[in-house]
Amino acid sequence: MGLRLEVALPGTTLSEAYYTCRYACLREPLGFLKGAERLEDDVEAIHAWWEADEGEVVAVGRIHRIPDDSDGAQSDHAGPDAAVCPAFTPLAEGGTELRPAVQIRQMGTRDEWRRQGLASGLVIALEAAAISHWGAKSGWLQSRIEAVPMYAGEDWIQFGGEYDVKGIGPHFSMWKMLDGEDSD
Repeated sequence: MGLRLEVALPGTTLSEAYYTCRYACLREPLGFLKGAERLEDDVEAIHAWWEADEGEVVAVGRIHRIPDDSDGAQSDHAGPDAAVCPAFTPLAEGGTELRPAVQIRQMGTRDEWRRQGLASGLVIALEAAAISHWGAKSGWLQSRIEAVPMYAGEDWIQFGGEYDVKGIGPHFSMWKMLDGEDSD
């Protein structure tokens, strides 16, 4: 069975297969209702996914530009009672060398497809698309504990202490300098 890596720029309508995968990987295991996998700003984000020949999406991820006046704090998911993820303190304190800044979110791989490098491929594709599209200079994310080694393998740096995202679980913040200055 072959897989294709797909990347969609902002404004692209995403398939139901994309959202089905995102829900199955990230929200259903935590008991969230269908719909919690959709974010208000999905239309503004860059999305990447691995799709099997028959159309099943087996891994997903997205990256969005963090507004220049934002420290990155935001709701974790759509719907009522969404937990607010904390700010990226270095981004709040940093200067223009960190902007444009982007954030990776909603990364998930179906259980049967894990440990095959798909998530790393998504991270690389999302970084490249953000550099090309927005001239991104720094990347930020909030990683579930079990995903930290994968991000570290792609040169993301953990900072700060462990914290809990209500209803989701323990996380660490991570960041990475990107080379968006070359795309100006």
